[in-house]
Amino acid sequence: MIIRPRPHGWQLLYILRGSIVPAVAPKVVAILLLSVAVAVAALAELWHPPGIERVSVAPFTLLGLVLSIFLSFRNNACFERWWEGRKLWGQLIYESRSLARLCQALLVDDTALRDRVCRLCIGFAHALAARLRGRDMALAALPWVPEADRARFGQRLNAPDQLLAMIAADLAQALRAGQLDSYLYTQFETRLHALSSIQAGCERILTTPLPFAYTLLLHRCAWLFCVLLPFGLASSLGWATPVVSAVLAYAFFGLDQLGEEMEEPFGLESNDLPLDAMVRTVEIDLLDSLGVQPLPEPLQPRQYLLQ
Repeated sequence: MIIRPRPHGWQLLYILRGSIVPAVAPKVVAILLLSVAVAVAALAELWHPPGIERVSVAPFTLLGLVLSIFLSFRNNACFERWWEGRKLWGQLIYESRSLARLCQALLVDDTALRDRVCRLCIGFAHALAARLRGRDMALAALPWVPEADRARFGQRLNAPDQLLAMIAADLAQALRAGQLDSYLYTQFETRLHALSSIQAGCERILTTPLPFAYTLLLHRCAWLFCVLLPFGLASSLGWATPVVSAVLAYAFFGLDQLGEEMEEPFGLESNDLPLDAMVRTVEIDLLDSLGVQPLPEPLQPRQYLLQ
């Protein structure tokens, strides 16, 4: 995610970090070169098929309007996915703090269990982030797993769920030993259920992309519109054709690219969610509840990029 002061004035024209310009520049340049060729051919009458004078921009206006509406619908759907991912991770931070607060208030006499539950919860956040970004889940969470459990940890495919199961088993043992009553155990179980629900929500976003046919249709329509546009503008705009065509190509290709980036919010691109920074937040909060010093530093943006 890009974290920077909001640019003003001329800064808006040349900022590249976090912009979609690098991704769409080759396409825009291709349309620009095509527009120059069409404008030269039309003005020099090197290419002048019958009826070129009667070409109207009205069909392009209609097609551009329809395409912009389709792109708007798709980008709204992509932003919903991005925003839902952010809300889920905000909820994860909240539930982790709630679990730590319960441990601090209700496990006063069992510091070992309190420490174990909080550290396993930190491991859960690390494992979930690794799962969403295609990294080794067990390796990411291993530093937070107690030594006695490391031999059997990672044998299951779903490492985040295994960590929640380990917490549940510890709390169930405390219930049987009389350290917790059934009401207090239910409070802990509610927090674990919420964390499991957050994991399921993140996995739903990860494994259910937008329909491919819809995305493909928009790609093709955007290319078709931008390729044909110079032929409709050359007779009326002349040498201004390349400029207008390039600006419109940047707008349509840019909206298309922006939707692609937001569709997968858990990646490592500039506009994706800063999972590592949010995991560090969970880590700091839970270690602080245990009285650990010194605490790790919050992650800071590097060249305006926070991951």
